[in-house]
Amino acid sequence: MVSAKTAVINPMGMHMRPAQLFVKTITPFACDVTIAANGREINARSIMNLMAACIKQGTEIEIRCDGEREDECLKAAVALVESGLGE
Repeated sequence: MVSAKTAVINPMGMHMRPAQLFVKTITPFACDVTIAANGREINARSIMNLMAACIKQGTEIEIRCDGEREDECLKAAVALVESGLGE
């Protein structure tokens, strides 16, 4: 398992489009992906779970990847969040 902490910089947080982009970005990787935020652990492969977590701008999150190609998946996920989740 690998993990990294980062903060959500998107002004709208993890709403529908960023959640959809996040899931699309991690889909090619076979590993399990979890986001720890606001005291909860979220299955990051679920758009609905990401949106329901109410992850707002400035929230520190920890992205955890476990399994095949976990390093590549983590790198892609962190880069996406740090780029503003498409905004």
